[in-house]
Amino acid sequence: MLIPLDPDNWSLLDSVLVFAGCALLIALAGTRIARVVDQLADRTGIGEAAAGAVLLGASTSLGGSVLSVTAAWNGHAELAVSNALGGIAVQTFFLAIADMAYRRANLEHAAASAPNMMQNALLICLLALILLAPFLPSVTVWGVHPVTPVLLGFYLYGLHLVRDASDRPMWHPMRTRETREDVPDDTAKMPSLSRLWGEFLVLMAILGVTGWTLESAATGIATNAGLSQTLVGVLLTAVSTSIPELVTSVAAVRRGALTMAVSGIIGGNAFDTLFTAASDIAYQDGSIYHAIPQQVHFWVALTLLMSGILMMGLIRRERYGLGRIGVESVAVMILYLMGTTMLLIN
Repeated sequence: MLIPLDPDNWSLLDSVLVFAGCALLIALAGTRIARVVDQLADRTGIGEAAAGAVLLGASTSLGGSVLSVTAAWNGHAELAVSNALGGIAVQTFFLAIADMAYRRANLEHAAASAPNMMQNALLICLLALILLAPFLPSVTVWGVHPVTPVLLGFYLYGLHLVRDASDRPMWHPMRTRETREDVPDDTAKMPSLSRLWGEFLVLMAILGVTGWTLESAATGIATNAGLSQTLVGVLLTAVSTSIPELVTSVAAVRRGALTMAVSGIIGGNAFDTLFTAASDIAYQDGSIYHAIPQQVHFWVALTLLMSGILMMGLIRRERYGLGRIGVESVAVMILYLMGTTMLLIN
């Protein structure tokens, strides 16, 4: 079956096939990039927390970032923002699934660290800024709302704080026999640093191109199936572009790289808030924050609640909970499933 090159001529079946192909490619590239980032963390000495927050978080989020910016440029503000913010919610849900893959103890107990706590606090602040923006005056400078540069500046400052929390932590979580420290692997058995960086850039390019293609497929599904862009953004594009986070977090847990598993999700979530800032720059019809529908406001509030519960879990550090996963992980899963149910029935 030949699919027309022009996305405007795609049928519902064409859009679904392209969507499925892109989602599969994102899953494969995202799986490989996790191992490359883990090796880069050891080769460069930057550590799992920093590598998870910056390299893994940004690279696995690239497909979703390109999708949101492309959607905003094409005037689809609802799809752009719902994809970005829906992705944060589903990735927090994925962290609860990763908790199920680690049987020795609750993931919040084993992976608690100052950098992970700081990243989660940064995420909560960035989400709060996005939630606040629609209540501010709808003014723009060169088409950009003032919250956008604040969001970007806050994120960069937050990365500085995360780095400080890693290099010079002012407190340490209590070490227990279930706690797993970041112990570098033998770098002598790894590929060269130049080869690792080259493979990392190629995989990032693949994720970016698939994200660009995925936007056309998602728009086609929404149009041909008569679905709202919020529903498509939260339940289709956000989930599909977040598949790398699920695969890489579970794979990292099984390899014992617990810090990277948690920092990759939380760091990726913080990076995903920049989708909204980038989308505001690309959006041609004023402030994108004031084009956010009420359903997306609900998802921002829900994600704030999920992130706050995760923070409580990292502080409380319960060793074992329901089904040998943390009570906080159970609460996060219930909240996400309730949110998707409400989105489907409304």
